[in-house]
Order: sequence, then C-alpha cells, then structure tokens
Amino acid sequence: MAASKPVESQSGSGFPRWQLALLVGTPIVLGVGAVYLWKRNKTKDTPGKSNGERTTPEGSANPVQGQGARCEQEDMSPLDRAQGAKNKGNKYFKAGKYEQAIQCYTEAIGLCPRDNQTDLSTFYQNRAAAYEQQMKWTEVVQDCTQAVVINPRYIKALFRRAKALERLDNKKECLEDVTAVCILEAFQNQQSMLLADKVLKLLGKEKAKDQYKNRDPLMPSPQFIKSYFSSFTDDIISQPLQKGEKKDEDKDNEGEAAEVTESSGYLKAKQYMEEENYDKIISECTKEVESGGKYTAEALLLRATFYLLIGNATGAQPDLDRVINMEDANVKLRANALIKRGSMYMQQQQPMMSTQDFNMAAEIDTRNADVYHHRGQLKILLDQVEEAVRDFDECILLRPDSALAQAQKGFALYRQAYTGNSQSQVQTAMDGFEDIIRRFPKCAEGYALYAQALTDQQQFGKADQMYNKCIYLEPDNATTYVHKGGNLEKAIDMFNKAINLAKSEMEMAHLYSLCDAAYAQTEVARKYGLKPPTL
Repeated sequence: MAASKPVESQSGSGFPRWQLALLVGTPIVLGVGAVYLWKRNKTKDTPGKSNGERTTPEGSANPVQGQGARCEQEDMSPLDRAQGAKNKGNKYFKAGKYEQAIQCYTEAIGLCPRDNQTDLSTFYQNRAAAYEQQMKWTEVVQDCTQAVVINPRYIKALFRRAKALERLDNKKECLEDVTAVCILEAFQNQQSMLLADKVLKLLGKEKAKDQYKNRDPLMPSPQFIKSYFSSFTDDIISQPLQKGEKKDEDKDNEGEAAEVTESSGYLKAKQYMEEENYDKIISECTKEVESGGKYTAEALLLRATFYLLIGNATGAQPDLDRVINMEDANVKLRANALIKRGSMYMQQQQPMMSTQDFNMAAEIDTRNADVYHHRGQLKILLDQVEEAVRDFDECILLRPDSALAQAQKGFALYRQAYTGNSQSQVQTAMDGFEDIIRRFPKCAEGYALYAQALTDQQQFGKADQMYNKCIYLEPDNATTYVHKGGNLEKAIDMFNKAINLAKSEMEMAHLYSLCDAAYAQTEVARKYGLKPPTL
C-alpha cells in the first residue's frame, strides 16, 4: 500500500500533527488548523475555487426597466416582482447604498410567494449581506437564520452567520456554523478554515485560563514519573542515594529505602524519591535551598524538575536559571538544567531559545547522551530530520541501551522514507519498529511512535493495539490519548481524559480546542445526517 501524505497544520502555527508523536510525556503543541477529524486532502487553489471573503449578494445586479421604475410592476407575477426588487437591491448594494438595498430586499421578501423557498432564502441572505456592510450583526444573524431555516445547507448564509456570531462573541454557535461550512465545502475554502482555527484557539484559551488557574496541581503517576526520568541517563538527581548518604546497615539491604544520616532537605527528598513519596519532594528541596545547604544546586534542579512535572513552568524557570548560572556547580547539573529548560522552551514553541540551550549544554558537556537525545527531538520537530538522526546516533553511541533514542531514531528514519515516497524504505523502517518493541518491550514511546507510523499506513487495527500497549505502560500520558482518538465519540472521551492530565495551560488550551472541534463535528453530523468520521 502506497503511503499517503499526513494531514498537517493548515494555520501555519504550531508543529504539524504527525510531529506530535514525539512529545509523549510533554505538553502538546497542536496547531489547531489540523484538529478536524473529517477526512480531507490538502488542495491547492484552483480556478473557480474562491478562497476569499463572501461579501456580495446573489443574483443579477441588472436594474428593473427605467431608472425611476417602482420595484413592483402590476403586469408581473409576485415572484417576478420580487426578483425585480432583488435586482434593484443588488444594484444599490454594488453602489454602496446599503440602506436602499435593504429596502428593496425587504420588499422582495414581502412579495415572494412562500412556496418559492430557494428564492426566499436568497432574499434573506442578500439582506443579511447588506446588514453586514452596516455592521448590524444581530440583524445579520436573524436574516441568515431565516435563510438557513428554509435551506439548511445554505453555505453562504451559514458562513455569514458564523462571522456575525464571532463579532457578537458567540463563539460556541460560531464554531458550529463554521464547522458545518468546512464539512459541506470539503475543507476547500481557506476563509472558513481560518475562522474555525481562530475560534477554536480562542475557545481553548478561554477555557484553559479558568480551568488551569483554579485546578489543584496534580502529581503524575509513579509510572509517568519513572518514564520521565528514564529519558535522562546523565541526570545526577535521579540517581539512587550515593555511598555515604546511607547508614551502614542500609547499604546491605538491597531494595529497602535508605535512611538519611544527616539533616538535609535534599537528601530527604532523594529518600522520598526512592519511596515514591513524590508529594513531599518540593517542600524538602525548599528547606535545602532556604538553609543554603551544600546540596543547594541539586535541590534547585530537583525542585524545578517536579515543578515541571506538575505543570508549573513559571515556578521551574527561576530554579533552572540559577543552576545554569552557577559556574562552580557540577557540569552535569548545569547541562541537565539546560536540557530541561530547552525542553520547556520547545514545549512553549520557542525553538530558537530551545536550540541555544541545547547547544550550550553540548558545549559544556560534550559526552552527555541526554543532550543529543533531546536536541534530536527538537530537530525532528523542526523538520531537520537528517540532523535529528545524527543526534540520535550520537546519543546511541554514548548510550547503546537508550530505548527512547532508539525509538525516536526509528521514527526519524520512517519520516525520511515517508516524505521521500520510498515504499521499500518505509517497509524497512516499519520492520525497524518491530525490532525496537521486541528489544525494548517496556518503552511506551516505541509503541506510540510505531502506532503513528501504522496510522499513516492506514493499518488502523494494529495502530490501535500499539496505542493500547502504550496506555497500559503509561496510563496518564495525555499525548497518547490524543493520538489514539478513534471515532468522534471516543475521541471526545480521550480528549477529556487528556485535559485532566495537562501539564501546562498551553497544553490544556490545545486539548480543549481538539475536544471542541470533535464535539462540533458530532453536532454537525447529527444535524445534517452525515456519517461521523473516524481518525
């Protein structure tokens, strides 16, 4: 089966949808232009396909006979007189005389026989167009509603009403109308797509602002935290308590928690890590920092890490900044802080600042495998796939057992083959994924990235199996829920689960946008008797 091109962001903002698979365990950076699940192909502008604003009324603009002729003529049928009034209204409209145009359209509406539904809906829509020019948004909505009641699939009236609803700050109804337009036009009109993108982003930001601010910080599950720390192999703070930090009798009790011999908030925090008592770590690190203990740099980095894990980037950044600027601190601490800050910038879609941090980390700690692993992620997000492969190779050279780097290199090789339209290389990459999940059966990322590739290849059943394995290994990973999707009803359920697990306000806003887009499509499908789509 030939590979089909993936759906990518239409809005020009955010990363293309396929790239999100790399952000397992990190905040989502969805470009909302790609959130619609309805199957569509990207199309180029073609003659006769308008991507511009719909501003003109419908029908001929030729006036009725005689410059001063009345809109109604006794020797004409009611419909003919209505058409004549509309034509004169069109002439006024094109001349910018909107009040006179409205009067003629009103006359046309009054004259039109009720059984001439198509003409009547056109007259209402034309009057709405004139009201639109006067910025009378309530009247626009009222007339477009009349037109849509008569003709439910009247695209021009639906889109005009959507624009007016946006002006009236009625985003929910605006989204439903513009979603209907997008679907009925098969996603081929840029203006409707841009409006949908704009409204989804606004809705997502509004909901996330209130919800994220008022939510209780949520510590991820132990599985998630372990998976997060497993992405770092040169991270001092994630290592077990070292010799001299345990009592002698504890050193021989393998598997038992160490008892700290000195009064140190940081060492107590490390002990809590071993016990998976994660909720106490930030407070113990704070004690170490406030006392100016000898583990201040380590405590700052550990506290920043757990701030990031609970979605508090604002709290994490000052701690990371301090560690990075401690020139006498252990170089591995500073490099790790740079990597984490660079990853934070990557999640915030600040690629230049992210690149600077990763490059600085590589300069001060040239043999740190984590630098190349995380910089490789950034490179592939920036579509610099060859550079990404080189970074993953460097990471694997330093740490051959790095399951994450192996999985992400496999995905990068798949992308190279996929975008190069080489089916033989695509198959080689797919075989590579099979080898990766065989060698690293507990690496959730391997299953998630393989599932993305399977979805591209339209092997949906097997992709679903891979997503299920990923969820089993990391049940609170938001990104997997987003990608697994399924039909719209299942997708909405997945998005709601992901919202509750969001680690940043930006991530939550994107997830709300996804959920709103999916819900709007279910409503349109129900209203118009369409078969709901699947991912």
